[in-house]
Amino acid sequence: MLLGLRTATFRVAPAQIAAVRDWYARALGIQPYFDQPFYVGFNVGGFELGMAAVEDARPAAGSLAVYWGVNDIEAAVRRLEECGAARREPITDVGEGIRVATVLDPFGNELGVIENPHFGKG
Repeated sequence: MLLGLRTATFRVAPAQIAAVRDWYARALGIQPYFDQPFYVGFNVGGFELGMAAVEDARPAAGSLAVYWGVNDIEAAVRRLEECGAARREPITDVGEGIRVATVLDPFGNELGVIENPHFGKG
């Protein structure tokens, strides 16, 4: 049975893993807890954001959308853009005060953010 989300992993070219690691460390403001040439893992709010070095790495637009919770979506998107991300989908109110947006990191990976005032409220 599924226990819940634990890890979201981007597949990156082995030659880019250090650059991807450095970009996410700057964008997130934290260092990875696991840092090897084949895999880098960040602990983001109790969940893992990973980068796996694989030879056939190609971002697959639309194959999976992972949204990371934020308290202030405008500030989060602005921060990601300041670090070099490109806006993919604008901040959109999807109803009941929930807002989402996606950006592409400099390596073509889609990163979603969600501001959900209801999450975690029984």
